[in-house]
Amino acid sequence: MAVTESLKVLKEAAKTRKVPAPEVLAALAKIKKAKLDTSTFFETLGGTESPGRTWMLIFTAKGRLEKGQYFPVTAVQRFDAAGKRIENGVYVGPIGSLTFEGRLSWKKKILAFIFERVRIKVGPLGPLEIGLGGGDDGREPSTKDPFFVWFYVDEEIAVAQGRGGGVAYWCRCKRVP
Repeated sequence: MAVTESLKVLKEAAKTRKVPAPEVLAALAKIKKAKLDTSTFFETLGGTESPGRTWMLIFTAKGRLEKGQYFPVTAVQRFDAAGKRIENGVYVGPIGSLTFEGRLSWKKKILAFIFERVRIKVGPLGPLEIGLGGGDDGREPSTKDPFFVWFYVDEEIAVAQGRGGGVAYWCRCKRVP
């Protein structure tokens, strides 16, 4: 399977969530091995101005891409290249949400981050915000912190591997209110 075919598979899976997991895993493996030019990834991922761009998590796979599944809940990440910020949220419709926000850094194709605060929202109540203390020292996030290594980013989808070895991909989405 060529890279262009793999991208078609991932984009179809993002739209329908009906592409069988083994096909998605094969497409992810192809993208991961491709060694693509990463020079435009950060700007494409995070946009050129704040608040950045939002991406919905579609599929996660374990380390060697032997097992994987569509992500069962609405999880959205916002990457802000201009403001060097990240927000990661899980949304449960009108019931509520759990979001983490913090700083990010980008070097080559590695996006490292430190979460500084968590927000919990339940029903119509305003969000409860809790500082995590993770950003008090003001240092730039590094590979000692959580990070993603990006293999592919275009205007529709993004593929990365986390520090723990799992591979995931996202599709671009509108901001969650």
